This record gives sequence, C-alpha cells and structure tokens, in this order.
Amino acid sequence: MSGMSAGRSAMRMGPAELVQAAAMARRFYLEGKSKIQIAEEFGVSRFKVARVLETALERDLVRIEIRVPAELDAERSDALRARYGLRHAVVVESPAEAEETPDPENLGEVAADLLGELVNEGDVLGLAWGRSTIHMAAALDRLPPCTVVQLTGVYDAGTAERGSVEAVRRAAQVSGGDAHPIYAPMLLPDAATAEALRHQTGIARAFEYFDKVTVACVSIGSWEPGISTVHDMLSDEERAHYASLGVAAEMSAHLFDAEGRRVGRDLGERCITVKTDQLRRVPEVVAIAGGQRKGPAIDAVLRSGLVTSLVTDTSAADYLMTAGPAPRSALNRADPDGP
Repeated sequence: MSGMSAGRSAMRMGPAELVQAAAMARRFYLEGKSKIQIAEEFGVSRFKVARVLETALERDLVRIEIRVPAELDAERSDALRARYGLRHAVVVESPAEAEETPDPENLGEVAADLLGELVNEGDVLGLAWGRSTIHMAAALDRLPPCTVVQLTGVYDAGTAERGSVEAVRRAAQVSGGDAHPIYAPMLLPDAATAEALRHQTGIARAFEYFDKVTVACVSIGSWEPGISTVHDMLSDEERAHYASLGVAAEMSAHLFDAEGRRVGRDLGERCITVKTDQLRRVPEVVAIAGGQRKGPAIDAVLRSGLVTSLVTDTSAADYLMTAGPAPRSALNRADPDGP
C-alpha cells in the first residue's frame, strides 16, 4: 500500500512535512480513512490533504511501507502530536550510548531543518538561551530573509560569543536579515537592576521586537543541577525556596509546576527575558528538549500552553506518552493560571 521513502525526493521535505505526510498516508492508504476525516483530524482543509497525498505520489514517496529518514520516528511523532494537541511533533531516535544525556546534539540538527521549513520571508525569529538552541543555530544552513532577535539574556556575559549572542548572529547570517542580540546577563541580583538594564538602548531595541515575533525557539530545563541554567545560577537558599513552591520545569527563566502553572513569578522580575504573555501570542513556539531525565519538565511546559511544536527524542517521547492524564490541546494557548 503506501509509504514514505527515504530517497532523494523525501530528503527535500522538511521533518514536519515528512512526519505529517507519513501520518496522512497511513490514514488514507492503510486505515482507509477519507480525506475529509483526515482533514478534520489534522485541522486542515481536505484540499490540503489532497495536495499532500498528490505530492507523495508525484515524488514517488508512496510505495509499500511508511518510512521516513532513519533518525525520525514517524509513529511516535504522530502519537505525541495527537496526545498534546501540538502543531508539529518531531521525534528523533535517541543515541544508544547517551540515553541519559539531556538534549542530544542531533535534536539541534533536526530543529534547524524544521525552522527552515516553518520560517517565512519577513518573519521575526526569536531565539531564547539554551544549549539546544545553540546547537540548532550552529546547524542552520537555510532560512528565508527574516529578522532575528534574542529573547533572553545570556547565561554568562563572558561567554556571549559562544552562546546565545552568537546563535542570533549565526541565524541572521544564514537568513541575510538583521540581528538584535542582547548583551546582558539573564539573571540579575534584583528587580531594580534588571529594570534599569531593560531601558538601555540596545536591550530596549531588542525588547521592542518581542511583540513582533512570529516564530520562537526555546529550550526546557528540569529543576536539577546541570539540566537547568536558572537552577545553576541561584544560591542554595533560593533553589530550596523555589523547590518548595513545586517547581518542575523552567523555560526562558520562567518556572512551572507539574500542571504547567507558573510559580515563583518574582524570579522573572530579576531576569532579562521575554514575558510569558508575549510568548503565548507568538504563532509558532518550537521547544527543543530531550532525554529521559527531562521528560517531566517537558510535560509540565507543554501543559502551560506556551509551546505549539516540539522537537524531542524517543527517550523523552516514551515518558510523555504515559505522563498522567492526557492534557488539553497545546494549541488552545490558554493560561492554566486563568486570566
């Protein structure tokens, strides 16, 4: 019946296109569903479904079995997308020798391909601090002309050239667009210092783009040493305080409990970072995070409604598929804390 070939034609398609085309082909050719039923499931028009299936035939992608490039797990991707109501979920095979390693570098490579697929000419691309986003930026080889803005300060101002500032420059270089980096630490000693920095000319100019961001790329951290940048920047007393509030995850210096509710809001006042309500208005927010140890943190952030798409690995995906009651659709974008 039908399937996805890993040949040259397939490699011209981005990872999200491959995953979606594989899922639609499975529904149509193997499960016997109509184009109208498939359109309803994926939230697109039946004409879009028809185009996807026609493209699969024209490019000789439809053969005997459904296959995508070996590093992509199409079945887990489709199941994860459906469980969390995501726009895109791309699951990459976890390296056998690094199952316990958070955010394997191959996630950044796949995320780079996904951004090349999602970003359109004239978009404003926002990049938050994170090892995975730095790996992603290093792997970029195509982007339409777009503006690139940094969404958070740096982990260590002394390493800006090797961190998020360089990631913004790299993305802008590939796209040929303007870069708006932030030369400031992510975490400041107090709210007054952070507020003063936000009004400095260069930083204020970057902040002006936050409400214009159309595609954002973020990382997710667990609340434990070495897996959360924010955790590592705080004192033992501060860590204990936020732990007592039930923090399970952090993203862009914002803390979340296991249900996706924000906790420790005072920390955000000390940070140079995009606000959560601004992220919630961004049409496409792609999170890059993987590894079994990050599973609970990824689940918490997905339940927050801030993320629309996810690039992860099989280790994290297996945890997420059994992580408590099925959450509401991430595309709802409603704040679990309420208005």
